[in-house]
Amino acid sequence: MIRFVLSRVLQSLVALAILSVVVFILARATGDPLHLILPMSASEEDYAYARRYLGLDRPYVEQYFSFVGKAMTGDFGTSLRARRPVSELIRERLPNSLRLALFAMCVSLSFAFPLGVLAAVKKGTWIDRAAQVIAVLGQSLPTFWVAIVLVEFVAGRLQWLPAGGISGFASYILPGFTLGWFVVAGMMRLLRSGMLEVLDSEYVKLARVKGVVERRVVWLHALKNALIPVVTFAGIYFAILVTTAIVVETVFAWPGLGRLAYEGISSRDFPVIQAVVLTTAAIVAVVNLGVDLLYAVIDPRIRHAR
Repeated sequence: MIRFVLSRVLQSLVALAILSVVVFILARATGDPLHLILPMSASEEDYAYARRYLGLDRPYVEQYFSFVGKAMTGDFGTSLRARRPVSELIRERLPNSLRLALFAMCVSLSFAFPLGVLAAVKKGTWIDRAAQVIAVLGQSLPTFWVAIVLVEFVAGRLQWLPAGGISGFASYILPGFTLGWFVVAGMMRLLRSGMLEVLDSEYVKLARVKGVVERRVVWLHALKNALIPVVTFAGIYFAILVTTAIVVETVFAWPGLGRLAYEGISSRDFPVIQAVVLTTAAIVAVVNLGVDLLYAVIDPRIRHAR
């Protein structure tokens, strides 16, 4: 088990190292940020001084290792747009994104579990077909389109819920539903296929022969064994919810990491871009590591196979 954990930690560190190089290069490929910082009347001397002050005149290799060394201590530099330490911006925005992702995951689970189980138990009926339609819609409708429709009708015309910002529990509903919409589809289909496989297994048939109540067979014996792939799926999608919320947070004016990334890209604020990407990558790495460990605990064959 220790060897398995160490191998997964090493893989995560290698992935983060590679990503740090990629994001460092891409952040500087967006153009010269000084054009957005300095006024139009700035002279060449002003540009040269600003480059020296920000360390942009140093070789790229030196800039990269300086960036990595400071990032390991939580120092991502100063935002070129907000003129504030980037670490402060991350600390302000990250909790909002995590809370929204957690709410979206709870919404997803509350819909996906009953729909997936019922679709498997009622295979071939109208319930199964309705669940399949929901799954197709969830995977085909773009997230930005769902977000815009909800803002326009639910928040705009009907005025049932706030259109954006954080103003209490009600403000979580629309962005949380939008984020969780596509997760419902994938998780429901995965749970349905897992349940169908388990319901056709020998030990479930034996439980029925012994006279075990069907409800107990489904919700205790079958569901327990169908949850192994769902655990992996849920962990991965929680990380995806945090990292892909840029569209939803922008549409709903949600002050999270996604909106911070959008603001950084719009203003070529490469310290912010680098910090957001590395922070979200670290979240993905930690969540995936946790999922792998949980998966190994649930199914010992995984850790022994490695």
